[in-house]
Amino acid sequence: MKKAGVPAEIGYRPKWQIALEMLRQARVEGFSGPVLADSAYGTVTQFRRELDALGLPWCLGIDSTLRVIAANADLGPVPAKGPMGRTPTRPHKLADGTLKTRRVADWAWRRRSAFRKVTWRQGSRGPMASRFAVWRVRYAHRARMGIEPLEACWLIAEWPTDAEKPTKFFFSNLPATASQKELVWLAKRRWWIEHSYKELKDELGLDHFEGRSWRGWHHHVTLTMLAYLFLVELRKKLGNKGILA
Repeated sequence: MKKAGVPAEIGYRPKWQIALEMLRQARVEGFSGPVLADSAYGTVTQFRRELDALGLPWCLGIDSTLRVIAANADLGPVPAKGPMGRTPTRPHKLADGTLKTRRVADWAWRRRSAFRKVTWRQGSRGPMASRFAVWRVRYAHRARMGIEPLEACWLIAEWPTDAEKPTKFFFSNLPATASQKELVWLAKRRWWIEHSYKELKDELGLDHFEGRSWRGWHHHVTLTMLAYLFLVELRKKLGNKGILA
């Protein structure tokens, strides 16, 4: 690290913490809008909570293993600990034998009749559509151990027509009044992020850097992004003709 010129104060941080720092700086610079990210970020509970603390709207991909309960469900209190024995937990099942919390994949499968076709935009080959379902839920990680479920949010599930089961899941903190189409539209907006990243790599060489220095890498990334900004502005003026087509 010393040989590469990495500043002494720079140490390891997970990507979601770096993203939060960038979001805070973006707000200082006057940027606004919803935060979109894949499951590497959305599965991290602290990341979602920090976004809420910043007052930012978000729609984030999540792992299918996260556990939820219905937004209006009541898990009940954890029984008091007696003078002997281990610390009690909430019952794992309700009185009728059903599970109190479920993984989002299981949740969506058991409610598969709720999926409906939604078209979110027009693509180059026609309407972009798939099957979706949305529910108001609460994230309930380790609920049996007494950790209270988080505030209600939206669970969005996608089930493509050629798939055997739901394949993608999202959490969103949009208001409870949001429509299914609004939620799907926002979840699918992340395509533009991936598209821009692909253009940065394929057309402008973002991933062509072969140096070994901290400063060189940052120079390369900065110049590549400035070049991309110039071309995007030019494309807007020319009406998308001939630039990065």
